[in-house]
Amino acid sequence: MMIQPRRHPRGLFITLEGIEGCGKSTQARLLGEFLRSEGYVTVETREPGGTPLAEKVRSVLLDRASEPIAPETEAFLIFAARCQHVRQVIEPALAEGAIVLCDRFSDSTLAYQGYARGLNLSMLRSLNRLATHAITPDLTLIFDLPVATGLARRRSAADQNRLDRESLRFHRKVRAGFLDLAKRHPRRMKVVSARAAKDAVARAVAQAVAPMLNTHRPIVAEDSPSPRKPSPHTSQARHALR
Repeated sequence: MMIQPRRHPRGLFITLEGIEGCGKSTQARLLGEFLRSEGYVTVETREPGGTPLAEKVRSVLLDRASEPIAPETEAFLIFAARCQHVRQVIEPALAEGAIVLCDRFSDSTLAYQGYARGLNLSMLRSLNRLATHAITPDLTLIFDLPVATGLARRRSAADQNRLDRESLRFHRKVRAGFLDLAKRHPRRMKVVSARAAKDAVARAVAQAVAPMLNTHRPIVAEDSPSPRKPSPHTSQARHALR
């Protein structure tokens, strides 16, 4: 039986994507601060992760000392974490009308496990529909910059993970995947140059989000007398897989 998409009635789902070191996690935090300053109720989360169970999966996926992970195993673990994340965090928040900001989501799976790992894109899309109840972001921001620049940022950081050690060729495939997805879905996906200073990038992000606020009209704080309190695991991610 075909899974029918279930659109949330009032909430707004924004995802932030890009290669390693593109600054999307910083921009997710700044966007959350901006939206709250405007009175909106936000839930900020990340993938893989967002719930206690999904965070455990995240640890396995990012562990540099773990045994080699087959591409299919990597994908199945990601979908398992995403399913839990959607059920426990994203769907309830959207149902209450909040703006959900997610540091990585399904487009990362297509870019990393599909374009870069070589798994079948149609298969990944089908598994993603099953894992997410066919939820699709209202807006996806792709933070783009040269791969060498992003990897230089990541490889100078103290919290390097398994993906930071992938080859330059792998990461170039990831970047090309994101840009190809943006070309195929121009209404939903917006490419933001991540080369500028973070404040300039944040202004570009605010401009991209502004039309969505007028169209979707998510709740503002005064409309929600008892907004759902996110778990500690839905705090802003410093770095996420894919």
